[in-house]
Amino acid sequence: MASIFTYDPDPPKVSSPWMEPHEPSRSASRTPSVSHVSMENPNLLSDYGVTKLQAEPQEGPTEYKLHLLLRPRRAYDFMTTTNSVKALKSGRTPDATTPSRAPIPAPVTPNQPRQHRLQHLTTQLLWRLQQSSPYHSASSKQLTMPKLPDDNADLTASTTPAPLVPGLEESGGALYEIGVADDGTLVGLTKDEMTESLTTLRVMAASLGCTVEVMRMVIVGDCEWTETADLVDTADQAMTQIKKRGKLWVAEALVTACFEPRNASGAAVESEQKSKAATLSQSDQPPSRGSSTTPQLRITLTGPTTSGKSTLLGTLSTGTLDNGRGKSRLSLLKHRHELVSGVTSSIAQELVGYKDGAILNFQHGNIESWTDIHDRAEDGRLVFVSDSGGHPRYRRTVLRGLMNWAPHWSILCIAADDSEQSSKSYNMTLPTATGEATSAPAVDLVKAHLALSLNLEVPMAIVITKMDLASKAALQQTMVKVLSAIKDAGRTPKILQPDQKATRDLLEIPASDRLKVKPVINAITEAASLTSFVPIVLTSTTTGSGIGLLHALLESLPVPPAPTASDYVGMVLNPEQPKCLFHIDDTFNLPISNGALGGDATARGGPGVVVSGHIRFGSFSIGDKIVVGPFPSEDEEVRDLAPEDRPSPGGFGLSISHPASAELARIAMRNAISASEIEGEWLKAHVVSVRNLKLPVRTLEAGQAGSIGLVFESDRDKVQSLRDLRRIRRGMVLAIPSKHMRDTGLSLQAASGFTATFKDSKTQELHIGSLVNIYIASVRAAARIVHISRHPDQEPGNTATEELGVFSLNDEDEASKESSTEISLDLLHNREWIEMGSKVVLLEGGTQDRSGLEGFVGRVMEIVD
Repeated sequence: MASIFTYDPDPPKVSSPWMEPHEPSRSASRTPSVSHVSMENPNLLSDYGVTKLQAEPQEGPTEYKLHLLLRPRRAYDFMTTTNSVKALKSGRTPDATTPSRAPIPAPVTPNQPRQHRLQHLTTQLLWRLQQSSPYHSASSKQLTMPKLPDDNADLTASTTPAPLVPGLEESGGALYEIGVADDGTLVGLTKDEMTESLTTLRVMAASLGCTVEVMRMVIVGDCEWTETADLVDTADQAMTQIKKRGKLWVAEALVTACFEPRNASGAAVESEQKSKAATLSQSDQPPSRGSSTTPQLRITLTGPTTSGKSTLLGTLSTGTLDNGRGKSRLSLLKHRHELVSGVTSSIAQELVGYKDGAILNFQHGNIESWTDIHDRAEDGRLVFVSDSGGHPRYRRTVLRGLMNWAPHWSILCIAADDSEQSSKSYNMTLPTATGEATSAPAVDLVKAHLALSLNLEVPMAIVITKMDLASKAALQQTMVKVLSAIKDAGRTPKILQPDQKATRDLLEIPASDRLKVKPVINAITEAASLTSFVPIVLTSTTTGSGIGLLHALLESLPVPPAPTASDYVGMVLNPEQPKCLFHIDDTFNLPISNGALGGDATARGGPGVVVSGHIRFGSFSIGDKIVVGPFPSEDEEVRDLAPEDRPSPGGFGLSISHPASAELARIAMRNAISASEIEGEWLKAHVVSVRNLKLPVRTLEAGQAGSIGLVFESDRDKVQSLRDLRRIRRGMVLAIPSKHMRDTGLSLQAASGFTATFKDSKTQELHIGSLVNIYIASVRAAARIVHISRHPDQEPGNTATEELGVFSLNDEDEASKESSTEISLDLLHNREWIEMGSKVVLLEGGTQDRSGLEGFVGRVMEIVD
């Protein structure tokens, strides 16, 4: 449960039982061509040198079926593939040694038994398709069972696939061996029975949004049966018995997902049959079918170390109260050192659902995965909560949670006994460069986290934890510090104090807690801004006090409107704005599709990658043609020099790397090249799978978080494609160019630098040439300050002074004025996609007497190509 975007690197493979696994080259050569496999040109059993297949595998997407008929199978007088003719004539279910007749009940009026069998077969096909998909769901509430056509309908007509069932986008397919018993005996079907079975399989596949390809057709024997025919005579009507002979066939069919083709604008292209009946829609809007419609709230937990963030998240997601030693947080930890030290260093994410007052988490016995929470929370609410580290050494996770995931709300966790614990927790002994221990001065991490959360201007709530451990005096000191900071920032605190009673099993939100939260939510909703009020909840994960109140708050917090491309600046000011934009936060390997059998190299998807993150604006659907980047120039390897926050001796590990002067000169020359002149900076790809918080969907909408599977276009060299996949990193973006960009030939422009404006007067302490870390959306990069200037409303003399980096003699007067500072920065390592008007955090890097979170928050005003 600690990670939501992990993919199984090796799902069950679709492998033909006709192929020998130790001879892949021979298998590939013996696989018949799909376009030529039919009953007119079948293969002979002697071509394969086998008389029986291996028994049906217990696991994997391979299914053996004697037949797929929706009627009883005829009785045979003779079959060369069976050993017991008497069993065939008797009509009883044969055993494993004579598997020539399946136990199908005789039809009755009405046709309900036939429809019931078709539904059973379709559910079985869905299960097989899901077995070759990583992290498949066992059920799908969007499954539409096929309806059996009328008896007089033409079953051989082509069936148009229905919308693909969510989750099958990543499936490698399912393999059906028709005419084969479970033990691998090649029983065979006559020509008419095989045709009916394949027609039934196509009807089943079409209802799931899939297609059927016959991979091989093999003659395995001969058969003889008796048919009764009517002879009409002038005198009377008589019955006669006619003996018939025929061949026995075995077929291998591959069922795969059918991806609806899309045009260059991203709009769905209808099938040929539909295009004759109606005019195609040329709308730029992608279809909304298959997207999650449940409102989603993204929240990031932040706060100093030992404030109980992970424990609180564990209690919210599992319903488990803590034992005072971190019991409820065990499911969130990823690394062994986190278990040993008790200090969280990585980001963990969990999902909690709410509907009609019910809390939908892993406390319920019938909820085993996030997919179950999605299903149960339909028409309710989903809350996606991200944890983060609190120690100064792991400050990157704090910024990553607050910037990369663009949370709707942040929750600052502060221990109620912080005033008593701060001197013990934050006055740390650190090694020096010589290996000797030195005592670092105490750092007020509560103040640092609180100041950062307020400066980011993200709607914020505060949770006071460990109420069971704090004394009255300690709680009062903590509350005074928090309330003072909130009021100084111009916000209004709203304290929500729980009832003084323990709560053990919390499956529903108490009605009293919902009543307490309602006035606060009304005040936030009616205010001009979501940042006007700051709810404060007092909790204890040991006794359960206040947990119901926090659930009530999470259930009711307002969700901001979906973002658009013109939220920051107008399209006129930024004509190179794409139609859709996805920020990449992490990458995972996408298994190569198993669409081809027997070692065929022409796999359906080819090598791919899964990227996780959130959609800034627009939407992405399966089949969309996208661009990925920005990639560095292929002849440059400076991307390997990106800072990794290597610990510095005697510090908190907050320093950044300082490139040599020669390296800075080389980077500056590279950055001077126009983006349009860098070949291979943006690569073309297409979307092959989409997941919304682990839920398989076809479309990911604006503002939603999830993962997207993509593969590069097939015209690229396979080796080069694999290399490019390894070069995809955090901070890159996926984009769909807008219609204006396509019409005018504009391409996305990466930035080698930018200019941002900051309102914090302390920015005058920065110096030209200083090296800093900057955070913009999912981008984290090292930069160098090249220019500093005050806002034009300042006196010209002061502006020149600032540009020269000379200290003013009247610093106190200047600091007291309301002003802004413009800072120009050059990126040191990689060109990045930076959106004009986006929020930027500038950090100088910490020292022993600083937390490393004392940053400056501003807005990007100009982009340097």
